[in-house]
Amino acid sequence: MASVTTGTPTDNAAVDRTISGEGTPEAEWQGWARLNALPEVDPAELVPFGGRAVVVAPHPDDEILGTGGLLARLSEISRNILIIAVTDGTASHPDSSEWPPERLARVRPQETRAALQRLHLRQVQVARLGLQDGDPGRIETNLSGLLSEYLQPGDIIFTTWRYDGHPDHEAAGRAVHAAAQALDLPCVEVPLWTWHWASPDDTRVPWSRARRIVLDGATHARKLRAVQAFRSQLDPDAATGQAPVLPEHVLARLTRPFEVVLI
Repeated sequence: MASVTTGTPTDNAAVDRTISGEGTPEAEWQGWARLNALPEVDPAELVPFGGRAVVVAPHPDDEILGTGGLLARLSEISRNILIIAVTDGTASHPDSSEWPPERLARVRPQETRAALQRLHLRQVQVARLGLQDGDPGRIETNLSGLLSEYLQPGDIIFTTWRYDGHPDHEAAGRAVHAAAQALDLPCVEVPLWTWHWASPDDTRVPWSRARRIVLDGATHARKLRAVQAFRSQLDPDAATGQAPVLPEHVLARLTRPFEVVLI
């Protein structure tokens, strides 16, 4: 995940999805009865036997924040998993002498590896594409061409929602959705920044497509531990004085004992 100040609508009908301030408090989401009443979907139903889960993550940590619990559950039922890391997240700390892009390019993939180990994943592969973080136009164009090298029949693809608010997330979502359609593969979209700019019953969100993946206590604990591997995003930047990229109010919305996907 990377910090961002504004979301960019991707069609003429879209209402601005601004990412600023602390966003909608988690207490407000938890007070919305519909959130905890969303229909449940079982991981074995999402990724049937013989299928492979392909998670396309715009930035290191998006795969854990959005689907870490799901990945742990899929591993337990012996599903193959491929994580496609679109960028190395090198734009998360602009103008920082403590976290220059060269250091982030080394550290953030290491954080992903540590997080996956903490989830106790088996049968997982990671492909790193090395596209430029913070350049949604090139992400969409290049990712569209690269995905065909990795996708195969039987894949179920997971990626960030096409209207998630973060330009990189939306670009990746559009590219993945187009590739999935071209290959007639299922595409499951994951809202991440949506919880920041949206509000309960927000008509910009397709709630009818939303499903909950409920995490048991042990799985939830593994996800929480995996998230802690991303120290570059969790600690303040001593060089610039900037707050963490993932402060507590953001983590609260992304570390619930369930994950939400759009199917």
